[in-house]
Amino acid sequence: MTIRTILVDDEKLATQGLQLRLEAHNDVEVVDTAQNGREAIRKIKTHKPDLVFLDIQMPGFDGFSVIQGLMEVEPPLVVFVTAYSDHAIRAFEAQAVDYLVKPVEPERLADALDRVRQRLAEKRGVAEVERLKSVLAEVAPEAAEEFEGEAAPDAHAADRYEKMINIKDRGQIFRVDVDSIERIDAAGDYMCIYTADNSLILRETMKDLEKRLDPRNFQRVHRSTIVNLNQVKQVKPHTNGECFLVLGSGAQVKVSRSYRDVVARFVH
Repeated sequence: MTIRTILVDDEKLATQGLQLRLEAHNDVEVVDTAQNGREAIRKIKTHKPDLVFLDIQMPGFDGFSVIQGLMEVEPPLVVFVTAYSDHAIRAFEAQAVDYLVKPVEPERLADALDRVRQRLAEKRGVAEVERLKSVLAEVAPEAAEEFEGEAAPDAHAADRYEKMINIKDRGQIFRVDVDSIERIDAAGDYMCIYTADNSLILRETMKDLEKRLDPRNFQRVHRSTIVNLNQVKQVKPHTNGECFLVLGSGAQVKVSRSYRDVVARFVH
């Protein structure tokens, strides 16, 4: 699929630099550019792009104002680009796919585009399902009802995830309520399970343990760390757009740049 893209930045050299880096990605088509917020809103409404790379710091009408100006239309996916890292939390509040700090590194740009592709695939997948349901309702109402019936069990998908985990540690077996788990750290084939008042060792790989936990509550925030999002009490911005999550016990967990989109799940 082609990702139709608009670049918005008041610095012409920054736009040219980003456009040059995007040439390495064959599925990205830059359909237009804009040098200020008002021009950006007009061109986004005209072209209806899939994606906008949006500078935050622009005179008069910043990137967040552009987002507000698109509220009455279906907005595109947005990746914020800025020279400053202290807007990270507001960027996630605006439901940005990612947040890039200038000068944009090719590796970080590639990561951001991977997230964009995933979001677009999910969005188009949902649209296709709705289109199919609409067609079925017209030509085969009985099949449409059956389709709805088959989809209903998804509402109970959480039932397949663990509620309690048995952990054999120090010669004893502990039954741990998964809701009480704050975070999980990987150490080779072992997992360190932390609750507010205890820490236990589980012999299991992170990949296998992830399959047992509800992804709506448990998300990886680092290559070797899983956090219970329900235990997050505070989000603290850090340098380079990174964040620290403060948990109920007071423990702080750093969100690596590769997993910053997790913050958007609970920052509203």
